[in-house]
Amino acid sequence: MDSNFLFKISFEALGSHILRTLLTMLGVIIGVAAVVAMMSIGEGAKQEALEQISILGINNVIVNAKVPQLELGANTGLQFSDGLTIADGNNIGQFDELIENVVPQRFENIRKIYHYSNETEARVVSTTPQYIYSSSVEVERGRFITDMDMEDFSQVCVLGAHAKKELFAFSNPIGEIVRVGDLEFTVVGIMADKYIGRGKVEGLELKNLNEDVYIPLSTAQKKIEREWILERNNNDEEEEIKYNIPEIDQLTISVTNLEYVQAATHLIESILARRHGGVDDYDIIVPESLLRQTEKTQQIFNMVMVAIASLSLLVGGIGIMNIMLASVLERTREIGVRRAVGARRTDILKQFLIEAVTICLLGCIIGISLGLFISRGISLYAGWPTVVSIFSIILAVGVSTIVGIGFGMYPAHKASKIDIIEALRFE
Repeated sequence: MDSNFLFKISFEALGSHILRTLLTMLGVIIGVAAVVAMMSIGEGAKQEALEQISILGINNVIVNAKVPQLELGANTGLQFSDGLTIADGNNIGQFDELIENVVPQRFENIRKIYHYSNETEARVVSTTPQYIYSSSVEVERGRFITDMDMEDFSQVCVLGAHAKKELFAFSNPIGEIVRVGDLEFTVVGIMADKYIGRGKVEGLELKNLNEDVYIPLSTAQKKIEREWILERNNNDEEEEIKYNIPEIDQLTISVTNLEYVQAATHLIESILARRHGGVDDYDIIVPESLLRQTEKTQQIFNMVMVAIASLSLLVGGIGIMNIMLASVLERTREIGVRRAVGARRTDILKQFLIEAVTICLLGCIIGISLGLFISRGISLYAGWPTVVSIFSIILAVGVSTIVGIGFGMYPAHKASKIDIIEALRFE
């Protein structure tokens, strides 16, 4: 029998019972939509995590100063630790075969900066010229801090994109004066806008770099007082705690090669443990390890989501098989007539198999459209990033075809085995 004719009569059979056909493909529609939507959410989360980790720098190891755990006995060893210092960074930087760059940073206790009557929330970061080489930030206009600024204790600053917008709107701030604490700084540069998504990855909260304002570390050390950290006692009164306030808040250490990150991390751990006398007053963050953990978590998430969505496809496949079996019973006489006028068993098998696969593929198309709509809606209303990958669509089409063939084969085979005489007698 001609293949075109087989497709024609298969489509006519499906079209004659449109409502039943739609209900039959409902499970496939839900399953495919779930696969596409869930994988788009997972892919979007993965891309956002990668972007966030890239902000930290995949080749970097970050050391953050923290309050020592006094209750664990660190108080007895405080005399051996000055907290995180520039000297720590210099000591680490001596291993130039592993370490390419060491950048100290200090976060000043200044929450707002001003330009005449305009003000904005900001994080004032005191750092060195090398910061630009160990981070993902870029200068959009003007320049960054220079070695001469460091030597001269210059009162110059570089504004983040948000800080620039809030203080100067669309005007050019280069050469203008802003007030940082009690000091006036000349704006010499503007940083490019940097998107950081929801600002958290693997439990690590990321700061909005657009709100940063950069000043020379030497200027801050000489002209901005380093405030003592306070805590509350049992009477809810503030008192000075008995540990050495760190000279800096963070060290960003760039490793010469990604392959050396783990080795460099072990080196940094041993150096700091020796220099700090075992006092737990710092944290070490390795973005490369965060990346591996994020990818592993994402793989598990995708596997679970696809498994859950596949249950809907399984239910849809069972529904297709049930309806096709009922259709075979209902069209027994029709099958007998076709066989009597010359149709072969393979023609009958192909006809019902085409119907089953068609139901799955139509359901797949509708499901993909619904999945795209759902992922777009989630992106707009929930604020979650979504990325629809070609792989998820190929996977949906492939699984739908397999479901159609797998669950349509038994009814089609049963229809092809019907005896002609018995079929013609069937009422």
